[in-house]
Amino acid sequence: MYKKIKVIAFDADDTLWVNETYFREAEQQFAKLLAAYETENKIDQELFKTEIKNLSIYGYGVKGFMLSMVESALEISNYKISQQKIAQVLQIGKEMLEKPIELLDGVEGVLKSLYGKYKLIVATKGDLLDQERKLEKSGLLKYFHHIEVMTDKKEADYQKLISHLDIKSKQLLMIGNSLKSDILPLVNIGASAIHVPFHTTWAHEEVSTKEQSITDYKTVKKLSEIRTFL
Repeated sequence: MYKKIKVIAFDADDTLWVNETYFREAEQQFAKLLAAYETENKIDQELFKTEIKNLSIYGYGVKGFMLSMVESALEISNYKISQQKIAQVLQIGKEMLEKPIELLDGVEGVLKSLYGKYKLIVATKGDLLDQERKLEKSGLLKYFHHIEVMTDKKEADYQKLISHLDIKSKQLLMIGNSLKSDILPLVNIGASAIHVPFHTTWAHEEVSTKEQSITDYKTVKKLSEIRTFL
């Protein structure tokens, strides 16, 4: 099935290292800060709505999330929140940016085994500076031929990547944790994909039951299992 593969692209967040867990923790801290104004559930809903509204402006990543928290804090408090609490909101985001890199199980072993056999790249969403920093901290940079920080991960974005790599769709294999971003767009353009689920998924990355029924890709429980196919 993968005999024609020349390039293997890896998603970064929640495929190579832990990421979404830190966002959930930050959301809990944010809800506690605003507990005087609303219930935790309502705060979560309002923050999510603000994040989605702002995606086209700020893109993905911690910095956009920080700005959405500030905006939500102002709106939820009816602009009565103190400057000190706004500073605390910003501090939540700064602490996220300073988190250590926690590699997921088996990641480096997989990259070592594939290095030299395929062209390995990172194809991820997020803030460029933050993703470059995480890759540097991870110690994995040496395995990758190319790093692509994408504005989005839709079919057209992957077509641009394929064109940039000067390969055909069938020569690309994408590995990631998000069905919406890492798997289904690849299947739709004739590339290959392997799904490695992460225990936490951002609501924006969830897909419909109909989309889940698409089966033109493989699913493994952990990254190390992909070596049985390659």
